[in-house]
Amino acid sequence: MCLIVFDWQPGTRHWLTLSANRDEFYKRPTQALAPWPDAPTLYAGKDLEQGGTWLGVTESGHWAALTNVRALGVGPENPRSRGELVLNYLNSNSTPANWLNALAAEEYAPFNLLIGTPNELWYVTNHKYNQDTPPSVHHQRLLAGRYSLSNANLNSPWPKAELALEQLNALTHPTPERLANTLNRREPWPDNQLPTTGVPLMWERLLSAQFILTPGYGTRCSTGLVTNGAELDIQEITWNESGKATKNRSYNIVLKDR
Repeated sequence: MCLIVFDWQPGTRHWLTLSANRDEFYKRPTQALAPWPDAPTLYAGKDLEQGGTWLGVTESGHWAALTNVRALGVGPENPRSRGELVLNYLNSNSTPANWLNALAAEEYAPFNLLIGTPNELWYVTNHKYNQDTPPSVHHQRLLAGRYSLSNANLNSPWPKAELALEQLNALTHPTPERLANTLNRREPWPDNQLPTTGVPLMWERLLSAQFILTPGYGTRCSTGLVTNGAELDIQEITWNESGKATKNRSYNIVLKDR
C-alpha cells in the first residue's frame, strides 16, 4: 500500500473515512479483498507470495494499513515481510499500545504502519525520513484529524499526498465506491515538485503519480472505507496493468465486542 488518506474522528459515528492505493509488481500473486477462510472475521486482501496483507479490518473493530518507506539500502540484511505486521496485529487480541510494546521493528525494512480500533489509532514507523539522521523507531497516538501517508513519514508534503488531502476534503458525502476511486491522478508532477528519494529521476517521475502505471509495476488495487457506528463498509477495486478495473468487491461488516 503506497498512498493512504484518512479522516480519523474517534467518539463519533463516522470515526473513520479512508481511501488508499496499493502499488506493487504485477507478477506478485495477490488475492482480492475477502474474509479469510482460516480467520473468517478478518477481511483483507492477501499477498500470496509472503502470506501477509497491506490493509485489513476485523469484526472486533481492529484495523490496520501499511506503506513501505522509500529508503534505498536501509534495513536488515534479511528482513521479514512487512505484510505480516498488519496480519499479526489483526490476529491479535491486544490493544494497539500493548501490541506496539512487543513489536520488534528492527526486523523489518522501513515501513509506516497504522493500527487502530474505533476508539484509538496509532502511527508507527521504523525509519525517520531524513537523510541527515539515522533510522529510528517512532510511534504516536493520533488525535482527531485528517492525515496522509505515502512512502515517507505521516503528512510528508509530497504532491500526491497533499492532493489526496484536498480530494478527501472535497468529498461531502463519501461512500466506499467514491473513496476507492478518489486517488486517481495518473499524471506525474513537474520535476521541480518531486521529492528526492534516491531512485533515478525517471522513476521519481513515474512514482510521483497517485495512480501508478508502468510496465510491470503499478497501482494494483484501491480501497474505500467508511464507518457508521458499529458498521463498517469497505470496497476494493482491482486494476490491471492497463489501469482498467477488473474486479470489485465490497462488504458490510457489523462490528462485535467493541
